[in-house]
Amino acid sequence: MENTVILSITTFLPLFGAAVLMVFLRGNDAVAVRNAKLLALFTTVVTFLVSLVILFKFDPSDTGFQMVEQKEWLGGLTYKLGVDGISVLFVMLTTFIMPIVIGASWKVETRVKEYMILFLMLETLMIGVFVALDLVLFYGFFEAGLIPMFLIIGIWGGKDRIYAAFKFFLYTLLGSLLMLIAMIYMWYVSGTTDIEALMSFDFSSAPISVLGITIAGGVQTLLFLAFFASFAVKLPMWPVHTWLPDAHVQAPTAGSIVLAAILIKMGGYGFLRFSLPMFPVASDLLQNFIFFLSVAAIILTSLIALAQTDMKKLIAYSSVAHMGFVTMGIFAFNQQGLDGAIFQMISHGIVAGALFMVVGVIYDRMHTREIAAFGGLALNMPRYALVFMLFTMANVGLPGLSGFVGEVLTLAAVFKVNTWVAFGATSGVILSAAYALWLYRRVMFGDLIKESLKGLSDMDTREKLLFAPLVFLTVLFGVYPTLVLDITGPSVEALLQHFHSALGVVQTATEAVTH
Repeated sequence: MENTVILSITTFLPLFGAAVLMVFLRGNDAVAVRNAKLLALFTTVVTFLVSLVILFKFDPSDTGFQMVEQKEWLGGLTYKLGVDGISVLFVMLTTFIMPIVIGASWKVETRVKEYMILFLMLETLMIGVFVALDLVLFYGFFEAGLIPMFLIIGIWGGKDRIYAAFKFFLYTLLGSLLMLIAMIYMWYVSGTTDIEALMSFDFSSAPISVLGITIAGGVQTLLFLAFFASFAVKLPMWPVHTWLPDAHVQAPTAGSIVLAAILIKMGGYGFLRFSLPMFPVASDLLQNFIFFLSVAAIILTSLIALAQTDMKKLIAYSSVAHMGFVTMGIFAFNQQGLDGAIFQMISHGIVAGALFMVVGVIYDRMHTREIAAFGGLALNMPRYALVFMLFTMANVGLPGLSGFVGEVLTLAAVFKVNTWVAFGATSGVILSAAYALWLYRRVMFGDLIKESLKGLSDMDTREKLLFAPLVFLTVLFGVYPTLVLDITGPSVEALLQHFHSALGVVQTATEAVTH
């Protein structure tokens, strides 16, 4: 444990920027609008620079939580923050993406001050999820993040924005209510809300009877399912994924970037932080169930993506398919699987965020996302075509780009456990190439015959600057994945040792009772 406040500073800097915006910036004239954008951009850039201190101070060889802050809070509750090799990269992903999100919002002209305030508040809440080491604190950050995104979709979204906003809010809120009940029970039986302590607490795995039904895994299974209800919706997993395409289609470009890059990663992070270490027996019992849902997500949503006519909706279904690889890798319960799942989430955060920004570039010019409205754009937008091609290939999983690493690691991990699951998931790779290349061909190739497209200009300087860091990391992580794996590896290994040790103790006890 190290006495430091760097995590608190990083977490609450965006909220401080939002407060400054709220109090000191007045008016809706052009100067006020520009100042609101500049202050939001400045705040997110400073937050990213401060977060680099966390990365530089982080010691990958230490598998415990680092830079821990702990104080008494709210009459017996604990304010506790910390990062390990699993969470630190999600903090960095969040602070890295947010300046790009603000830059992608530069053409917003309606209620700009409120728009920027909501995104700054959302950044604080998202970082808080990844650094919280107390159940109450985690739940507060996790649920409060719904409010800014609900308002962003509902106010600045498309024509069906109210429907999409309420669907997003209700799906995620209802899923989290069961998690709240489980958290209250965990506090009641353990006497603590400390996440680190709860990882070592032995929740009963003895079979229990509920309404005459015998439940294997006992209390652990019930707690697992309660958390699963929240994380499966947030990720999202099939079949509770239907809120995501609607939210993406109606959200402004910046909202789609945040949804794809960060918000849905909270579900995968939750499985790693809670399900495996706290409920190992239930996780093992439900492995095949998770595998089934994962493969269903990969295949079915890929087929649905092939039938889409809206660019955003196609990419949204693609995200659901890629998250199937994440859950599949996590529940393989081996080093390759967990490493691959984390890498997949980081890579997808960069690539999917870039793809939604790619759509935003031509939407700003044409105000439509219908695939049929385009064709031949490579002729007058060659730089845009190149960027679109790179992220399409990364999304498909082309070797040498970041999308390849996570997929091949998770597939190799699952092949060791269940070859049929690996076979089913591999078919999803083929389908992803089909819908991604089909989209690219329809939009970029062919003759430039539509009059409305002939006058489109290529990317401007702002757009090039926004894509540059995303291009750089996509290539860098593709050719040098150890930059990520060296950080996650030791913590993943420690998590797996804890997981298999807990399973071994239960199996030994069961055998002793049997004999």
